[in-house]
Amino acid sequence: MKTYKTLFLDIDGTVLKPDHTIDPSTVDAVNQVKDKGVEVFLATGRPLHEIAPIANELAIDSFIGYNGALAIYKEQVMVNEPIATNTIHQFLNIAETYGHEMVLYTSKQNTFTTLASPIVQQFIDTFKLQKNTLYSPDYADDILGITLMGVDKKEIPHYQLSDDLFFSQVNVHGLEHSYDVIRNRVNKGKAIEKLLTHLKIDKAEAIAFGDGMNDKEMLSFVGEGFAMGNGHPDLFTYAKHKTTAVTEAGIFHGLRKLGLVE
Repeated sequence: MKTYKTLFLDIDGTVLKPDHTIDPSTVDAVNQVKDKGVEVFLATGRPLHEIAPIANELAIDSFIGYNGALAIYKEQVMVNEPIATNTIHQFLNIAETYGHEMVLYTSKQNTFTTLASPIVQQFIDTFKLQKNTLYSPDYADDILGITLMGVDKKEIPHYQLSDDLFFSQVNVHGLEHSYDVIRNRVNKGKAIEKLLTHLKIDKAEAIAFGDGMNDKEMLSFVGEGFAMGNGHPDLFTYAKHKTTAVTEAGIFHGLRKLGLVE
């Protein structure tokens, strides 16, 4: 059987079901691969200060957060890529002009352009965010990720400041108006590349599961990329495999296909 050494798991729509619970089959699968010596990472667009309950339930202690802007391997920071302050200022001006809202993530806080908007409250409630505050310029040098809210798809070009940026629609029901800001040089795939180089692991020995377009670099980089059955329709072309949905034990079935769980 082929040897695998690392497993990267997106959270929302991959590990977490729509009811925000983790299927027992996923916990079982993670435990089985860890018993075989596979290093498991959570790889998410979420801020890392908001994922402790999920990490604890799966007993995972290594992470990629903010869509690749921060990566931690057993408490050691491996990647730390804040967004340029001039980009922050330009985005804030564009959002104000067009009546959009934003959440700008630091390593410790979720800073919002407002906390009064129903769209913002919906976002907070959906992801059960706890460490929320209003944005101020004091945070400008420490922003690791941004999500735009209340944005129509045809308005996205207003934010296209350079070819280095693209915008991934949040793949969660009810939040289709929200878009993660992704950088071509800073994403989950690039973070995995740096981690594997540090760990001296070939990408052919790496596995990843995801469901959103912010996972496309990750799934296309690793040797065994799995798109969840509930994934964004455009994601499937970037993955080597398609597994079942998050509600149908997608991670377990994918790992079973590789002979890693039973």
